[in-house]
Amino acid sequence: MTQSIVPSTPGPSTPLSESYTYHSPRPTAEGPYILGVDEAGRGPVLGPLVYGVAYCPVSFKGKLEGLGFADSKTLAAEARSSLFDTLSSEPSNLGWSVRVICPQAISSGMMKRPPINLNVQSREATFLLIRETLAKGVQLTEVYVDALGNTTTYEKDLSELFPGITFTVTTKADSKFKIVGAASVAAKVTRDACIECWHFEETAGNDQVEWNKAFGSGYPSDPNTQIWLKENVEPTFGFPKVVRFSWTTVKVLLEKRAHPVKWSDEGQASLVKAFETGKGLDKDRCRVTRDLQISSVNIL
Repeated sequence: MTQSIVPSTPGPSTPLSESYTYHSPRPTAEGPYILGVDEAGRGPVLGPLVYGVAYCPVSFKGKLEGLGFADSKTLAAEARSSLFDTLSSEPSNLGWSVRVICPQAISSGMMKRPPINLNVQSREATFLLIRETLAKGVQLTEVYVDALGNTTTYEKDLSELFPGITFTVTTKADSKFKIVGAASVAAKVTRDACIECWHFEETAGNDQVEWNKAFGSGYPSDPNTQIWLKENVEPTFGFPKVVRFSWTTVKVLLEKRAHPVKWSDEGQASLVKAFETGKGLDKDRCRVTRDLQISSVNIL
């Protein structure tokens, strides 16, 4: 889902358990433009993963250097909030977008067969944000991406996907390039707002169920996060949608504190074997039709 503008803090009606893309208004200054990409919330067991981009004209780079953008993790919350206001206060020169990937989407992708791991999901979010920026008519000539892993391959893939743009993919890009620092601020402020304003859909119409928001940092190693998880596991239904159910921390807790589950398809043959035909009288019937006692009906 795409939305034109995101408020500085999502309201109660914002469906934070879904994935969204938000865009600021398109800057009016002449191009060409540079763009930075960074994320917030890759490691936590709680909340969304947010990818952010920020962009400005090449001619604005000098002024951008003096605005104070940096790796959002090195900034206090008040400083990040102030810088986000700055990012939104230069509509003629500064633009930004964020992709909010909800916890359920992250885990569903990771649990698929074959799995869509976090690296793939991160790249897809980056591709989406760049495509949508270009679709707005922004002329991009330089893009800087903060990334982990094999940055050389990633840089090559981006260059092939978006010819005509010079890509620089590197670790700690948010501390090396101010435009990536600006993207880092957009991503971090958005994620923090999502966590702060999280609405537990699971409580709708049920006053007996309530979850507090003493999440801690959301990282699996945080004692406060560990306490919250242990205190809020529901034996039958598990956790609310704020939790990434594919994280090992969550799997272990469910095994220890939730009711055991036996899936109905455990021990069945593979799909190939399931649809193999039998022998003798069953030579025209596969295992599925035999087990379910399904037979052909002649239509006159």
